[in-house]
Amino acid sequence: MLGAALAGAGHRIVAASGVSAATRARLGQLLPDTANVPADAVARVATDLLIVAVPDDSLAALVAGLAETGVLRPGQVVAHTSGAHGLDVLAPAAAAGARPLALHPAMTFTGTPDDLANLAGISYGVTAPDALRPFVTRLVADLGGTPEWVAEADRALYHAALVHGANHLVTLVNEALDRLRDAGVARPEKVLGPLLRASLDNTLRLGDAALTGPVSRGDAGTVARHLARLAASAPDSVPSYLALARRTADRAIAAGRLRPADAEPLLGVLADERRKAVA
Repeated sequence: MLGAALAGAGHRIVAASGVSAATRARLGQLLPDTANVPADAVARVATDLLIVAVPDDSLAALVAGLAETGVLRPGQVVAHTSGAHGLDVLAPAAAAGARPLALHPAMTFTGTPDDLANLAGISYGVTAPDALRPFVTRLVADLGGTPEWVAEADRALYHAALVHGANHLVTLVNEALDRLRDAGVARPEKVLGPLLRASLDNTLRLGDAALTGPVSRGDAGTVARHLARLAASAPDSVPSYLALARRTADRAIAAGRLRPADAEPLLGVLADERRKAVA
């Protein structure tokens, strides 16, 4: 995806590598004039910038393998797109004289050409040596994005935040859709869509001040009825509801939106249900 975006910005993409049928198909769509060759062959011809975009757990072995084959060279920028990793995983490349770069686009991708439009204006979580910062700034500008400089030690926390906000949101929304279907709602996406968009917009603007609902009001009876009904119809949803309700209560109290005295009955309900779940 980044290769196609860079090509659109005027950079010359000399080669790419894709093994699976899905990856080969994407390369055919996004970079139809670019040769699809083995990874070591890409590293040999990518004299200026080599982008390694593989799953997190495959990254270390691939970088080490490229370094061992001797295809990496001094001065070559070797960048990976993993949010979870920083520069440590590129140590074999750095030992070969390459310049390491962690360049993570903070965006979700579906693997279709439509993803290119989603790159416009996004942020990139960047970890780089100081000497490489001017290069990275220009590169991210070419992609139409903004660099967010992340320290090596904070890389896992940065990625955890994105996973918590984006990946877990998918699970949360699908849980809500399923429960609305259980309640007989024919088009749950029509009910949830406007509510979720407003909630997200309000939260991004207002933070904890955007919180509404029974937890923020300390409505212990309502929450107890929720938990009883979930336990009867969708027991797998109870632990996540409990965890989120407790965290919501903690934030509401800390933000001054829920008085500790008003929170006591609610916290009692949550504690009782947690004990039941453990038992």
